[in-house]
Amino acid sequence: MKLNNLKDLLIHELKDIYNAEQQITKALPKMIKATSSDTLKKAFEEHLAVTERQIERLEKVFELIGEKAKGEKCKAMEGIIREAESMMDEKADAAVMDAALIASAQRVEHYEIAAYGTVCTYAKQLGLNDALKLLVKTLEEEKKTDENLTMIAEQSVNIKAEH
Repeated sequence: MKLNNLKDLLIHELKDIYNAEQQITKALPKMIKATSSDTLKKAFEEHLAVTERQIERLEKVFELIGEKAKGEKCKAMEGIIREAESMMDEKADAAVMDAALIASAQRVEHYEIAAYGTVCTYAKQLGLNDALKLLVKTLEEEKKTDENLTMIAEQSVNIKAEH
């Protein structure tokens, strides 16, 4: 795809995010299985459901801008997930593994926050207000997930991992 203008770039970025979200739906069940913390397990399960809704929302964004919903391989997310999978292969105390899983999940969230922040800026510039509303909703969900993971880390998981 040749990038001739900002709308082309928006579409390119949306395809990247669409694939990233699909990769996340495959990675989260493995992370759920690897955690020993009930609180963290619940957070991952909830985020899996949220991610599935975000994919549906992205499909609506594609529809609104007259594009077919399809992804382009998100190499960044592939790398972040590969790192997480490598971490899950480590021999670690359960609490330490939970802390590592939070770190991996927050890397995912930070990538998504950056990606959604960017497409929100493009959609706003292009006057794609209906798409913008959907993208902003997802951006806010990603920020909330990141904050929740920080709270879980600070209030329980990291304390257990310390000892």
